[in-house]
Amino acid sequence: MTTFVKTREDAPPGFFEAEAAGLRWLAAARGAHCVGVVAVSPGRIELDQVAETRPTGEAARSFGRALAHSHRAGAARFGSPPSDWDGPLYIGRRELPAVTGEHWGRFYAEGRVLPFLAPAVSAGNLRPDEADVVRRACDRLSAGDFDDDESPARLHGDLWAGNVLWSPDGVVLIDPAAQGGHRETDLAMLALFGLPHLAEVLEAYDDAAPLRSGWRERVPLHQLHPLAVHAAGHGRHYGLALIDAAQRVLELPEN
Repeated sequence: MTTFVKTREDAPPGFFEAEAAGLRWLAAARGAHCVGVVAVSPGRIELDQVAETRPTGEAARSFGRALAHSHRAGAARFGSPPSDWDGPLYIGRRELPAVTGEHWGRFYAEGRVLPFLAPAVSAGNLRPDEADVVRRACDRLSAGDFDDDESPARLHGDLWAGNVLWSPDGVVLIDPAAQGGHRETDLAMLALFGLPHLAEVLEAYDDAAPLRSGWRERVPLHQLHPLAVHAAGHGRHYGLALIDAAQRVLELPEN
């Protein structure tokens, strides 16, 4: 089989090693298929080459069922890294804070949203008064307004459309920020950047692992994290999208 090699001369410690650990941890769930890791070393990772093809509704439905299975494999805590990895985690090129928690809302606010506000303001993508709106939304998270009784799911963690490859054998996932989290966060990220056949994915997922009432209204809540990450370095439009999501979170009813 042909392989694909990624290198990065300025890779921080554990950068590709975290990716490899995440792919192996997700693959161990025997749910959604992940690209195979051939070899990894500092600044370099070698992966199986994925042949890509046209997305289909059948592949989307199969992916939805498989993703539900992956999520059910679970994690030790919200924010927990892969079970065989004790180094840093990354989303894109940004390091994720090493924060875990028993209560999802506090973990999500303190470990996945708030840390990216200062960089977003410094980059000029978020005004200080707008950051205050996001903090108010995070106050609701930390207070437990949106907590439920779901256990930590085994998340891909960076599940936007570009990390979902459509192969002749079905969907293959790449480039995870694998961690324990709320399963709705993965689904909300799929919706953020326009996945083909998303409706079929979500329908099949819901059939395999029924989602709690109101999950569609909570999509902005679960998009706070990816939008905050993008606002920290990818443009003013992500800052505006983050504010819009935060304002909608402030209007949500408690669980």
